[in-house]
Amino acid sequence: MTDDALLPPEELHARLEAIGAERYHVHHPFHHLLHGGKLSKAQVQAWALNRYYYQASIPAKDASLLARLPTPELRREWRRRIVDHDGDGTHPGGIERWLKLTDGLGLDRDYVVSLEGLLPGTRFAVDAYVNLVRSRSVLEAIASSLTEMFSPAIISQRVSGMLRNYDFVSEETLAYFTPRLTQAPQDVDFALSYVKREARTRAEQEQVLAALRFKCSLLWAQLDALHFAYVEPALPPPGAFRP
Repeated sequence: MTDDALLPPEELHARLEAIGAERYHVHHPFHHLLHGGKLSKAQVQAWALNRYYYQASIPAKDASLLARLPTPELRREWRRRIVDHDGDGTHPGGIERWLKLTDGLGLDRDYVVSLEGLLPGTRFAVDAYVNLVRSRSVLEAIASSLTEMFSPAIISQRVSGMLRNYDFVSEETLAYFTPRLTQAPQDVDFALSYVKREARTRAEQEQVLAALRFKCSLLWAQLDALHFAYVEPALPPPGAFRP
């Protein structure tokens, strides 16, 4: 196969899987500390507070993509994702469930929502993701969501490890994660089928792969920021959350 030949769908899928195997943040030292029970409550608070910005930004990035989708079928699919995170006014969505987590960890909800304690690295990484989805092609934006291919494994590790190792969390505290075990595979089925179908040139397939690498990098960068600020050398920047 030449370098510019179109990859068969199964080969594209295999290369996406390989990116996750190498780059997904399940391999990050901070993740190992988190699910291994090696962090203090204050360090877990810092993780939950910073991760809130990522969770709260997902509907905004999805809404920007929704506005560019050309068919009712595609818009209905992406609208479902927004409801998953924002809720429908009756049933809570992922953002509300994440705030239940920060509540359970003893963080003031108004403080969490204000973003006053956010690490600069978190803000820059998440904003870069929102900007990619707004500014790049629909194909790349949808491809960037494919980190959900790897999320069930990290969720299982995180929930079981935290319940086993921390007496300050409970199944209710971690309720955010349970629906994601069914929502994420549904999201992946759609996005994976879309990129296999719509990446019609090798150049477009390479854009799909690059978008997934970018998404893995921003998730990794968020944990880099947390590790530097709260683990080693444990130097939160001015204005950031200080336990």
